[in-house]
Amino acid sequence: MTGTIKTLVSDRGFGFISSEGEAKDLFFHSKDLVGVMFDQLKVGDVLNFEVTDGPKGPAATNVTRA
Repeated sequence: MTGTIKTLVSDRGFGFISSEGEAKDLFFHSKDLVGVMFDQLKVGDVLNFEVTDGPKGPAATNVTRA
């Protein structure tokens, strides 16, 4: 799937991705990034990812830059 970074919480190392077809924004954690460091990301960047069921609902994993 593809989506856009909507929110980044730099001091905690996570953010949320807005994606068409998803009712809620998807959570992602810095440990789920592949080929990019968390501090290189900014709001509005386009990302590719897979959706998995996390403990608090759908989450993005295997997150890469589009």
